[in-house]
Amino acid sequence: MSSPYKKNFRIAALKQRVEIDLKHGEKTCKVLERAIYEIYNCNASGLSFEELYRSVYNMVLQKYGEKLYNGLVATLIWNVKEMLRSFKVAQNDLFLVELNRKWDNHNKSLQIIRDIFMYMDRTFIPNARKTSVHDVGLILWNDIVLHSYKIHKRLVTILLDLIQKERTGQVINRNLMRNMTKMLIDLGSSVYQEDFEKPFLEASASFYSCESQQLIECCHCGEYLKKVEKRLHEEIERVSHYLDEKTEPKIMYVVGNEMIASSMQRLVHMESSGLLNMIMGDRYDDMSRMYGLFRLVPEGISTISDVLNAHLQQIGKQIVTDPEKLRDPVNFVQCLLNVKDKHDKIISSVFNNDKTLRNALNSSFEYFINLNNRSAEFISLYVDDKLRKGLIGASEEDMEITLDQVMMQFRFLQENDVFEKYYRQHFAKRLLSGKSKTVSDDAERSLIVKFKTECGYQFTSKLEAMITDMKTSEDTMQGFYASQVSSDATNNLSVQVLTAGCWPIQPIAPCKLPFEILGMCDSFRNYYLGTRTGRRLTWQTNFGTADLKANFEKNQKHELNVSTYQMCILMLFNASDQLTCKEIEQATEIPTSDLKRCLQSLACVRGKNVLNKNPMSKDIAEEDAFMVNDKFSSKFFKVRIGTVAARKESESEKQETRQRVEEDRKPQIESSIVRIMKSTRVLDHNNVVAEVTKQLQSRFLPNPVVIKKRIESLIDREFLERDPADRKLYRYLA
Repeated sequence: MSSPYKKNFRIAALKQRVEIDLKHGEKTCKVLERAIYEIYNCNASGLSFEELYRSVYNMVLQKYGEKLYNGLVATLIWNVKEMLRSFKVAQNDLFLVELNRKWDNHNKSLQIIRDIFMYMDRTFIPNARKTSVHDVGLILWNDIVLHSYKIHKRLVTILLDLIQKERTGQVINRNLMRNMTKMLIDLGSSVYQEDFEKPFLEASASFYSCESQQLIECCHCGEYLKKVEKRLHEEIERVSHYLDEKTEPKIMYVVGNEMIASSMQRLVHMESSGLLNMIMGDRYDDMSRMYGLFRLVPEGISTISDVLNAHLQQIGKQIVTDPEKLRDPVNFVQCLLNVKDKHDKIISSVFNNDKTLRNALNSSFEYFINLNNRSAEFISLYVDDKLRKGLIGASEEDMEITLDQVMMQFRFLQENDVFEKYYRQHFAKRLLSGKSKTVSDDAERSLIVKFKTECGYQFTSKLEAMITDMKTSEDTMQGFYASQVSSDATNNLSVQVLTAGCWPIQPIAPCKLPFEILGMCDSFRNYYLGTRTGRRLTWQTNFGTADLKANFEKNQKHELNVSTYQMCILMLFNASDQLTCKEIEQATEIPTSDLKRCLQSLACVRGKNVLNKNPMSKDIAEEDAFMVNDKFSSKFFKVRIGTVAARKESESEKQETRQRVEEDRKPQIESSIVRIMKSTRVLDHNNVVAEVTKQLQSRFLPNPVVIKKRIESLIDREFLERDPADRKLYRYLA
């Protein structure tokens, strides 16, 4: 049964104080001195520890603590010196065995002595601010034994010699080594560091410096790195067995500094086995080993980064300046993607996705992709090829990978507005030819969403409007046919009505359409303008397509899919057996360059030559005669001829596109200048240029000369003015 009251106990002092005279105190000290001597000589079995403890207790109580402490220190000094005098002269391991035996005896003796003098250790010593019994014993061992001329130098020399032997493959007594290093650690971290660690690191540096010089002359890079890695593992194992754990980073630094840092440049540039050879030969293990070792030393990763950067810029420059690759835009972009994919894999799987190396890859890719001013056009053509035919049968995952690759290249372009121009042109051709539907509308829309996320609504607003026009046109055609009382069953018309400001189409004079479809075109015009007000229709015959039914000899019937221009040409041969190029041009009013290209596709392409040409050649002249190829045959019922396909721009088209881009940039630069000046009110020329560049760099890098011209234009139109006192200072006019 527990009591409800809590009782507190305390130890009371002895009621009767024990008096000790001076002579008795001297006698007690002699007894304790003799006891310590016996303890050190391993004869403590006959001692009464209880009596010894009580003697110390009484001495402290009688205020003889100082005398007791000094006597203890003097006795310990004498015994430690006796141990040193009795130290046997031994060689190598035997020397360590003897030292270890003496140290073990000293430690055990200190433990017993500390127990006997425990009361003094806990009361007198803290109050008198003196060193504890155990610490006194360690200090005496360090000062008298360890730093004696007999022991210190010899101990360090033997320890270092044994480590040297182990490094050369010999077997040593690791337990003994562990005891010796533990002795140094127990004596204090400064003792271990100054007496052993410092000379150990110096000897290690000398050893690995010599080994590095030997290995670098006889080993290739991969073999050298394996040996360094092996040495590092050996040092880590050595630390775990008999060195202080704090030594590990220090010895790792020494090995790295002597074997890696001093030879980094030679290793990465080593002929037939350096870093470039590893990359080109896909030697992932060697690259991983190099990365793991180089990251241990300062400037190691930056050294790999410099080599990688130079290598990427070199191979990238070869691709973007290779005339053969420039002839095929799709292959050009695919080669760039192959380079990026290969090095992406190396950085992610070998270099642990290191941020410095990732930045080196990205900066190199950005550098060489912008060396070619046609990169934007080629990337757009690559997208066009993939969305026309390259993604047919591809899974949704593969489609996303391809689109992500496109976005990756797009981000590296410095002229996003140039890419936008080309992309809109190719996108328009895909929509009008119906090619985007043959792959996936989802792919087109997904890419537009990605562009919108990357660049904002302004970049994709016209692209989305183009898709809207196509959907609206389908609804319009349904309404048109529903409004027709009687329809011509032999001819079907499909019209896409395009918003002029959204589509990258330059207005041209329409060609003369065959009378067979003019009636339907007029009917659609009347319907469309009758149902909408304030609209105007202009036929863009250069973008249309047509399906014609053709009959040839031997009852060969085919359906020809051709462009509107080609349709106009072929329909002429219903009334004529033979026509010259000049006569066709007069009858159709097709532009000369387009006409010649259409005639080449109709007469000069093997397997699709529905017309014969006289004389037969690829070049088209005004007097060349054309007639129907009655012997035309194909294993396919439907034959596609001269459909609109992705192609590179001609020089004139390229200059025209570039001109339009430059014109479109002018209002963007002016808008940016006005925004900046409106917020700052007053700003100098250099800061205006810097701020404009910063604002517009996501779309293009504006030329400082062009910025200056736009500033002059804004001054002429009184948006800005120059400061009368400083011509380089601009002021905003509200």
